[in-house]
Amino acid sequence: MSVYKIFHNPRCSKSRQTLKLLEDNNCEIEIINYLEIDLDVLLIKDTLEKLSLKPRDILRKSEQDYKDNNLKREDFSDNELIDYMVKYPKLIERPIVIKEDRALLGRPPENVLELI
Repeated sequence: MSVYKIFHNPRCSKSRQTLKLLEDNNCEIEIINYLEIDLDVLLIKDTLEKLSLKPRDILRKSEQDYKDNNLKREDFSDNELIDYMVKYPKLIERPIVIKEDRALLGRPPENVLELI
């Protein structure tokens, strides 16, 4: 049985809804409380590869850290944006669900049903 990893923020309603969908489908779940752990560049790069997305695609543009660091500027490299995600994990869109070599954003939460 595959393990579903979820980048989870318990304060986020979409994250809670996505987790419930996984639980309701009897999925084996590993919760990654990404706001409480030390994220590293390799984990973020691996996750982006599984999502088939670029760093800018998963930035939360409404976050204060996004505004404070002027991340809307287009001249940031992918590596620089990832460094900001490591430093300010709130910038990462959530929830992200990973199953083996695929990942999806749980926005809307029903997206994760594609992995089940």
